[in-house]
Amino acid sequence: MASAVAEITWLIGLYKELGVNIKQPVQLYCDSKAAIQIASNPIFHERTKHFDNDCHFVREKLQQKMIKTNHVSTRDQLADLLTKGLWKATHLHLMSKLGVKDLFQPPA
Repeated sequence: MASAVAEITWLIGLYKELGVNIKQPVQLYCDSKAAIQIASNPIFHERTKHFDNDCHFVREKLQQKMIKTNHVSTRDQLADLLTKGLWKATHLHLMSKLGVKDLFQPPA
């Protein structure tokens, strides 16, 4: 999540330099309820110390209202289409959500 927030931060800065206004907060969809909870919870526990810096960075951007985290089910996580090997049915389901059509399929 921290790397996605870093990319969003960089893109917002780039767009500002180009004179393009971005509607904020930017919606960040995550399929991990635990990650969303940890990022929004100001209390740390011993078990979460190893990602303390990333968490502070994400929390800072949440507090600045630069980003807003939303939960999306794993089945509907579009990012998986570009980052994971998927079963054919899952791949086709996510492709349909993007509106991708087979150009070589004969018309019905």
